[in-house]
Amino acid sequence: MPDSLPPILHTPRLSLRPLAEGDGPALFAIFSDPAVVRYWSRSAWTEMAQAEDMLAAAAAGYADGSGLRYGIVVTANGELVGVASLFAFDHGNRRCDLGYVLGSRHWGQGYATEALVPVLDHAFGALGMNRIEADIDPRNIGSRQVLEKLSFRREGFMPERWIVHGETADTEFYGLLKRYWEERAASRSSAGAAG
Repeated sequence: MPDSLPPILHTPRLSLRPLAEGDGPALFAIFSDPAVVRYWSRSAWTEMAQAEDMLAAAAAGYADGSGLRYGIVVTANGELVGVASLFAFDHGNRRCDLGYVLGSRHWGQGYATEALVPVLDHAFGALGMNRIEADIDPRNIGSRQVLEKLSFRREGFMPERWIVHGETADTEFYGLLKRYWEERAASRSSAGAAG
């Protein structure tokens, strides 16, 4: 990957841009919400320094190509409402992981699915990936629905893989191949032409 900031991506309602220095308060608002981190292996943030740590890690990832974190911004008002990430790059095998989070005030509006489409286009296009992986807590129905709308397929299950907020939690593994993504695009294109 190039040693530079990732390109800004656009959807009808959203812009996806590199995280920037002024994003700390918005990130803190998202990650300090216990509902947002309910199925994460980390607790809700309690201090602004944690937002600064994320910004520093994002800058390091941009610089060395180890990760891309996109701020999800509502174009109409400029509000940062979430983060979408590509990380754990294995360039030899053209594979990486996908992560995403959305502030709870913005759940149920289709933002996560909408935001991830151009991120996945970028991953399979400019970044040359062939496979993208994600893992979720099976109780996280919203996250499962996002992945399945994007043509990810459930590939595995590991019981009690994490300790989340003091209790054991399972993991479901999902994978998306470039050819699944291309099939999704082709079927949507033909459905649009038919309509």
